[in-house]
Amino acid sequence: MEPFVKGNQSFFTIQSWMEKFPGLVAGITTKNGGDSEGIYEQLNMGFHVGDSPVHVCSNREKVADLLQFPLNHWVGAEQTHDIVIQKISKAARGKGSDAYEHSFKATDGFYTNEEGILLTLCFADCVPLFFIAPEKRLIGAAHAGWKGTVNGIASHMIRAFNKEGINPNQIFVAIGPSICKKCYIVDDRVIDFVVKALDDVEKKPYNLVNKGQYYLDLREVNRQILMKTGVPDQNILLTGLCSSCDEGEFFSHRRDKGRSGRMMSFIGWKES
Repeated sequence: MEPFVKGNQSFFTIQSWMEKFPGLVAGITTKNGGDSEGIYEQLNMGFHVGDSPVHVCSNREKVADLLQFPLNHWVGAEQTHDIVIQKISKAARGKGSDAYEHSFKATDGFYTNEEGILLTLCFADCVPLFFIAPEKRLIGAAHAGWKGTVNGIASHMIRAFNKEGINPNQIFVAIGPSICKKCYIVDDRVIDFVVKALDDVEKKPYNLVNKGQYYLDLREVNRQILMKTGVPDQNILLTGLCSSCDEGEFFSHRRDKGRSGRMMSFIGWKES
């Protein structure tokens, strides 16, 4: 069953988590219901793509109202397709929420065990990863493009949770809407990195299309990496939604040839 359920025109939520863990907000925005125009229509959440900052802030305020999670409680990142992860406290609230220049520099993942913080990251084909260890109320979010994926941002997050006294079998992960294997063709250079990351995995998550071209299932690569770190398969939710196929719902950097807005993943505990 699809784990990402449409809450309204502007976002999907991880419904099973939100039902099971009261106070949790987790999901990803769509492209619909905002003020942006042209190639950014409508709900562009990214400051860094050339859209009007006024429109981006207006879009973010709309989502904040829908989620009932104040914008000045959000944190955002300057994402660089790397594996740097930051632990967030309430002192950081608002950083990157209403201006790109104030965001966490060179960061592609967040985690926290505090209430009243919404961890946000931007996407337009890359894989959004959501993490929760409910017993310790630790949550996390990561941005996994192909570089972050093969360099193990998923396993780095699991190790960060380990340092908080959490075993991998206590961690639940959701792999969110992103480009599917039918829409994502890569070359030998990328596949070489995938092979190294999954050297002991028998069933490889890619297929040859033509000489030097492969269909790559980036979501499955992340799933395999998570299981290698000890997260049980039954603890992993995997979406079937594709940012490229589902043109009416999502922005896609590849489909739109680099001229598009960004969705935003979000996860946070509301203050009790």
